[in-house]
Amino acid sequence: MIIRNGLVYNSETMRFDRKDIAVENGVITQLGVCKQADAQEIDAAGAMILPGLVDVHSHGRSGGDFDSADDALLSVMAKAYASNGITTVMPTIASAPLEQMYKATADLRAHKRTAGEANFCGVHIEGRYLNAAKRGAHAPELLFPLKASELDGFVGDTALHISAAFELDEDGSFAAKARELGATMSLGHTAANYVQAKQAEKNGVTAYTHLYNCMPPLHHRDGGAVCAAFEGKSYGELICDGVHISSEMIRLAYRFLGCERTVLISDSMQATDCPDGDYTIAGQPVRVVDGKARTLDGALAGSTLSLFDGLKNLMRFCDIPLSEAVLCATRNPCLEVGVYDTYGSIAVGKSADLIILKKSPELCIDRVMVRGELTEPVL
Repeated sequence: MIIRNGLVYNSETMRFDRKDIAVENGVITQLGVCKQADAQEIDAAGAMILPGLVDVHSHGRSGGDFDSADDALLSVMAKAYASNGITTVMPTIASAPLEQMYKATADLRAHKRTAGEANFCGVHIEGRYLNAAKRGAHAPELLFPLKASELDGFVGDTALHISAAFELDEDGSFAAKARELGATMSLGHTAANYVQAKQAEKNGVTAYTHLYNCMPPLHHRDGGAVCAAFEGKSYGELICDGVHISSEMIRLAYRFLGCERTVLISDSMQATDCPDGDYTIAGQPVRVVDGKARTLDGALAGSTLSLFDGLKNLMRFCDIPLSEAVLCATRNPCLEVGVYDTYGSIAVGKSADLIILKKSPELCIDRVMVRGELTEPVL
């Protein structure tokens, strides 16, 4: 297959260049002026082509939760992600009994992708190892000390990312075990002060889970995790729905993180794509009203955001062009969790995951490609 006449996004130069894209067996094989005998051709007609979006922090959508979804429901969810331009997902497992978390991890890795489904690039553990003082929507009875030996049960043949309150890892053994297993780490649901956050970075933490949310606010006598994230080299995740973080605080974070270190996430839960009503997450009941998900005691409980909308919000909140913002939903999340060799940009040798935009003043998706297969968007 050859896609011709597209303005193709280059993640290195942050520019759109007119070039062809050749795809074989789900992989990009050529960029530029492409020739391929007897190839199917698609005319992009001058439309912009983006890498498929990558969501590394999502608990579910379309009525499904990654903690409990069976294989059939995983397929439904994966197709919903893809049709919304999210071609790669790192399913995120929230707090649950340990054996259920192990089973969910195994089920996700055993899932066989079929046509029209997004890629599952690994597993993100965001539960159990959290600070009860900053638990958010996670049930307190499901939180436990950071026990290094438990991590073996989450390891498999795809990437592993762990969000935890690393200030509770007093001897550093939990982080050391995670490094040994090849996992990437993020500080989140944390009460860490500035010194503890910097120590977590020394122990291998390279990201901050939903920056601002479920961590102490920026304070003039102790900058805490927020200040540590701003001034360091780590990635900062932002839920850019206008609910979890105000637009001015998004702008402030972007001033420090820029397009190099900002990672857009959805933190979406099962009510995404669904009507308002009653749902669950992390062992707790959740009520969704006007698209806002909260536990019965009022805590925010994930979001109903789709990442493409988060991308548009970032552009609007920070007054930045698409050429900047797109890195925050493609390259950066892949770098955060260590999968950029396969996903996150339009490059030879990478998975053929693309978004062809509509030629219109509004930023809208026309077609989505996952592993060289076109699917119709729902946007």
